[in-house]
Amino acid sequence: MGLITGVLAFLYHLPQIYKWLLKPYYIVSFLLTVAFLVVRKAPGLCEHLATDREDGNSCDFDWREVEILMFLSAIVMMKNRRATFVMTCKPPLYMGPEYIKYFSDKTIDEELQKDGRVTWIVEFYANWSSDCQSFAPVFANLSLKYNCAGLRFGKVDIGRYGEVSQRYKVSTSPLAKQLPSLLLFQGGREVMRRPMVDTKGRAVSWTFNEENIIREFNLNELFQKSKKLNKKQNGFRTEDGSEELQQETSEVQQSTESKKDQ
Repeated sequence: MGLITGVLAFLYHLPQIYKWLLKPYYIVSFLLTVAFLVVRKAPGLCEHLATDREDGNSCDFDWREVEILMFLSAIVMMKNRRATFVMTCKPPLYMGPEYIKYFSDKTIDEELQKDGRVTWIVEFYANWSSDCQSFAPVFANLSLKYNCAGLRFGKVDIGRYGEVSQRYKVSTSPLAKQLPSLLLFQGGREVMRRPMVDTKGRAVSWTFNEENIIREFNLNELFQKSKKLNKKQNGFRTEDGSEELQQETSEVQQSTESKKDQ
């Protein structure tokens, strides 16, 4: 019965598996893996390859190559269960449009506490994590839809800044499965995070898609409140007179210059 259920589940998800595998980086990885095996066994080519075998047969794997292949297979099985028998490359880094501020260990605390009226959604990630790389376009799309003066999006690489990881209690261990983590800050204080962490320090299973994030973090409601805040701020500045307008203009010029420098 369990075998039949597994086969039916595999057939049901077969279109999704094909869609997941038919990507350039997975195809290239598979071709490179097969190319090594074909060249090692191809007559006319394998005779010219170097070997450490005692019998001098260069058309068969020597003990060192077998040991390396077994070690790499074990690493791939541990890192990516979906790619058990194929050595895959990491997904490419996201280079598309976004409205996200990147923090360092010296700027994150100052920026979160700078204005208590601003709500921040910060992603804690690591460049080496394939889950973080897959989530990058989703988070970027949310920043394009919901970013405003009262609702901001940020990211911090805790794989690079270990102090930030300890300070905000987000583990970078692959066993903890806390990457990526989304933390909501209001008034400089953490209000909620996803995924949640149990008593053993492991992340509770949670799907990082756009629908779940919008629902769990109430992005539509936060966005509407932030728009009202913008209107109040604009009306207050208009009534104050020229001094406030001049100050606002200088701040805009400074931010424009900083973007050019970046």
